[in-house]
Amino acid sequence: MKDRHDLLDAKSPANVKVVQLTTEQDVPGSHIYMEAQIFASDSRRFLLHRSGHAHGSDKNDPKHQYLVCDLENHCALSPLTSEIGATAPSVFGDKRVYYFVDQTEIGGGRLTLKRVNFDGTDRQTIMVIDSAIPGTGYRPSCIYPLSTISSDGKRLALSCFLGDGKQENITWGLMVFDLEKTAVKIILQGPSWCNIHPQYCRSADANARHDILIQENHDNITDVQGQIKKLVGGNGADIHVMRDDGTNFRNMPWGRDGNEFCQGHQCWRGRSTWAITSTGTQQPQEQQLIEGNAAPFADHIGIATPGGKRNDLSRSFPKPYFNHFGTDSEGQRLITDSGAWPLDRSCSIFIADLAGPGEEAAEFTYLMSPQSSCGKNTHIHPFLSPDGRFGFFNSDESGILQAYMIALA
Repeated sequence: MKDRHDLLDAKSPANVKVVQLTTEQDVPGSHIYMEAQIFASDSRRFLLHRSGHAHGSDKNDPKHQYLVCDLENHCALSPLTSEIGATAPSVFGDKRVYYFVDQTEIGGGRLTLKRVNFDGTDRQTIMVIDSAIPGTGYRPSCIYPLSTISSDGKRLALSCFLGDGKQENITWGLMVFDLEKTAVKIILQGPSWCNIHPQYCRSADANARHDILIQENHDNITDVQGQIKKLVGGNGADIHVMRDDGTNFRNMPWGRDGNEFCQGHQCWRGRSTWAITSTGTQQPQEQQLIEGNAAPFADHIGIATPGGKRNDLSRSFPKPYFNHFGTDSEGQRLITDSGAWPLDRSCSIFIADLAGPGEEAAEFTYLMSPQSSCGKNTHIHPFLSPDGRFGFFNSDESGILQAYMIALA
């Protein structure tokens, strides 16, 4: 840990502190994508990674490791994984970490699901997929770097490519692992699911905890190896919610009208059944933060979905240009970045207090500029600890990507 008071400026609040968490000069460090469930529920420990970047890691990189950061021990870092191909971690409660070891290839290889305690003890192999997923002719590959676990810790979801290496624009899918029965099934598949961003609702409600927030990339193009040649087209992506048994497919009321486009960054608002997305609009030329509630599926019409509830959290902010964000577990505090796109070193980080879901606009307070170049793999990606006391971001201001923390009031 290294104190970085020098990153604060005259506009920064007097009661905040910034530290650099990773400090190796020849190996990058980075936070995991800001929607990932990587924090212990007590906010004392979380995961980040070594030799990774803002959107994942190279599965063949021998230097890549997931690290545990202990906030109560001066942010000490300790390695949690040593396997080549470790990816897509999810934390349940204040003790258990699930992750995958990706040794897959198109039409073959092996995907292993493991579980370990934060202190590295009781490491177990839960399941191995080295043949077709039961009930299908598909084998997973191009494993998505983000998994998501249900609030009761009984199910875990992970997306993947299901191609055979012969056909273009073939199917992608979402796998759901039953952790009690050690079984897996595909609940969603098709060519438009190349960038699903699956996120379990964190509510403890018996029904809501089966809901998964998902992203559909319409008009995308991928090659026979699952490489994305075109991420989205037409009126852009839309966001849905579905139950983890593949039923109750719903719409989020965002985008798809030719003026508002989903950027592809969304997350649940804490433990509520509301979610927040970042959108870009042509008129006016802004990037807004819009929260919403799911409504019954009525074709892929986004903002025009009947019964869709929306609230523009950024409407009181002059000329908003927000990109990435995250909330605390109560959904009362939000951290976000704002700046021109592509971003440059003038990008800023803001904190915001939120009223009840669907109610008032957020009240934003400037924190600092992270001084990042914000290339594709050096995005800032700010997020909060569950208790909202700490904010986190990436930056390559030192010349190499590193992970940082803001201690908030």
